[in-house]
Amino acid sequence: MPIFLQDVRFALRQLWKHPGFSVTAILSLALGIAATVSVFSVVYSVLINPSPYPHADRIAQFFEHGKDNFDDPAYIPDSYLDDLRKMHAIEELVEMDEAYLADTTFDIPQDVDVVYLSGNAFPFFGVPAYLGRTFLPSDAPRGQAPQPVVVLTYQYWQRRFNGNRSVIGQFLRLDDRNYTILGVMPPRFTWWDADVYVPLDASSRSANAASPVVMRLRPGVTHTQAAKEAWPIFQQMIREHPNLWIEGLQLEVQGVNERFHRSLGGTLYLLFAGVLLLLVIGCVNVSILLLARGTGRRHEFAVRAAVGADRTRLILQLLTESLILGLTGAALGVIATYRGTSFVVSLLPFQLFTRGLQIPVHIPVLTFSVLLALVTSILFGLFPALQLANPEIRDVMQANTQKAAGNVASRRFHAILIAGQIAMAMVLLTASASAIQSFRQVLHANLGFDPNNVAGFGIPIHKNSYTTWEARANYFQQLRTRVAQTPGVIDASLALVAPPYSPWDLPIEILGQNSSGLQLANINFVDSQFFSILRIPLVQGRLWDPSEIQRGARLAVVNREFIRHYFPSGDALGHSVRIPRLRNHPPYEIAVDGCNGWLPIIGIVDDVRNDDIDKPVKPEIYVPYSLYMIGQQQILVRTQGDPLVLESTIRRQIATINPGQQVSYPVQSLSERLKQMPVWAREHLIAELSSIFSILALALAAVGLYSVVSYSVAQRIQEFGIRMAVGAQRRHILQNVLANAGISVGAGLAVGLALSFALNGLISRWLGSNIDNPLLILSGCLLLLAVALLACIVPAVRASLVQPMKALRTQ
Repeated sequence: MPIFLQDVRFALRQLWKHPGFSVTAILSLALGIAATVSVFSVVYSVLINPSPYPHADRIAQFFEHGKDNFDDPAYIPDSYLDDLRKMHAIEELVEMDEAYLADTTFDIPQDVDVVYLSGNAFPFFGVPAYLGRTFLPSDAPRGQAPQPVVVLTYQYWQRRFNGNRSVIGQFLRLDDRNYTILGVMPPRFTWWDADVYVPLDASSRSANAASPVVMRLRPGVTHTQAAKEAWPIFQQMIREHPNLWIEGLQLEVQGVNERFHRSLGGTLYLLFAGVLLLLVIGCVNVSILLLARGTGRRHEFAVRAAVGADRTRLILQLLTESLILGLTGAALGVIATYRGTSFVVSLLPFQLFTRGLQIPVHIPVLTFSVLLALVTSILFGLFPALQLANPEIRDVMQANTQKAAGNVASRRFHAILIAGQIAMAMVLLTASASAIQSFRQVLHANLGFDPNNVAGFGIPIHKNSYTTWEARANYFQQLRTRVAQTPGVIDASLALVAPPYSPWDLPIEILGQNSSGLQLANINFVDSQFFSILRIPLVQGRLWDPSEIQRGARLAVVNREFIRHYFPSGDALGHSVRIPRLRNHPPYEIAVDGCNGWLPIIGIVDDVRNDDIDKPVKPEIYVPYSLYMIGQQQILVRTQGDPLVLESTIRRQIATINPGQQVSYPVQSLSERLKQMPVWAREHLIAELSSIFSILALALAAVGLYSVVSYSVAQRIQEFGIRMAVGAQRRHILQNVLANAGISVGAGLAVGLALSFALNGLISRWLGSNIDNPLLILSGCLLLLAVALLACIVPAVRASLVQPMKALRTQ
């Protein structure tokens, strides 16, 4: 024990005497550990284990899937559910529905997202309540009206009741009806991002009612097998209910976790590959520092051996130093991991994940990273001591320190490590530059509309409210007029959807054109103010006048892409289009008689992004909102300043028309909504994290290069003195040092470029853009060369300033 304590004290003195070496090595390990574990924790929680449900890999849903990224849940009529339950592939099935109700216990009604589930839902999901209990099949008997009970999500419980644990048994008033609160679900249970869950009342549903379902497949049944077995049932459904299916689409069974993989799977896996490179660079950096320092101490070790220290004693001394270094870096890395994980989580685009996603630190990967850091420190810290068994002590003692430390083999090994560091940094730098370029393209995309100072207020119509065309049309018009009169509001508009979200993608027919293929267009229901508020130019023709809006005129306005796609000659005005899928289905869908008849095209407007901000514009048809009104409408408001400042005032204006009318939560400006688009958020995440990783990689590579060049200069002091004594100029010394370092840097750049091009396909799938931009590659090379030059120039200048006589006396 006294010997061990003596070794610890000596090791601490050594590390204290060389603070630059100690801090650099510790930070290299800490950064590598923190980045790797933080990103893998996200990968594990988002892609490997995102759901709290037992056997989540067997829980799936039916989707309609087609070209152009069309991917929507399949709506299934109630009459076909028994046929699905009889399928061999399906073990159990849960019926679902969704509505937006108003919590009327406030002065201004609050929006509540209600998901209706059949009575077997919570036993199906297998997740117990956090507080109280869930509803059971006995609370919702088949064929009977269910009990008025409700189960809260954890997020809604916190927002609405401030986490009050005494809410069990209290009432929640929704649309003027009291529901008894049975329980609160745990934070991770957020099925369909609901606020509350209510038993589905199948007894009061109409004969044509259709809704999505969720099912659990039997063990061993694949998604493809389930879709194949269900297809005959869907074919029969399509024949009897053609309005529920778009011709040409395919049936697909998707697992509950599949959409996470599709939206961000490749991105997160490649981000993890990037941080693994960073961890390797950090470990290589520590290796370089320890080898260079150890090589410089070989003379010291030889002296100790000569005065009686055996090899085991030397190894124990270096082991103690390496352990202190490694444990300190690992401890700091563990602390930084918990900070780093929360930082990465704060950057995640929440639109691509369910609410309540929890991302704890992944302990197995943390353990692996810490062990890797410790092994690196110990192995390369002990390397010089292990080498003492090979050389003759007398040879080392007779040589001066510089000669002993400066053998060719060690220099070559250092050069290889530096080249590897530079190559890995080049790969990260190139990927980061491509990510930034890709994000810039999204950032500066031509939207076709002006989102500044515009916000959307969603208006969900309550069930069985405004069930006639006149009542609903008048109600919407009153809301628009009242909101437009609010002080600070420039104008207001009614629309089904605000860009860049995609409206309904529906089949269309064009009068006089016999097309053998499927003709699709985006359909949006708007008023004339829609185009002035969003500053969408009218290119040709005219818009509807107020009288045409009031009577639900059968007239259409199309965008430029519609003309390019369906009227290449440009003569669309005067032609007519038809949307066969439009139907009058009160009380939810209320339409003018003949809404699915021919609609003359009276105007052409400029294109706007209508299928996310990174995809081409789709053909779009605008029709008066009053022609076809569903139970959801949106009021777009342009204000003189920030529209959210007027949110409370506008909510009150809406409540003056109908005291029970809520506004969908949350209200967002279009500018903020753009930043929450999945592609914007994903590109921002990639650009930000890859930039951070590449900067860290550059810094670590620069430190490693600086360390090697500094030790090399220290080892060659006498050589430089002799060169200058026989006539070498200072610039010759400077050139010699930079040339030696340049070999490693040049080799690393060449290998890094080769790796970047070899991985181009993988990186382009991750980033959405190739890395073959010459200017981009040149910029990355120049930046890396500039950093390398800065790392080398200080020790090189120091070498050129050596005094020959002083250097020759140095032993």
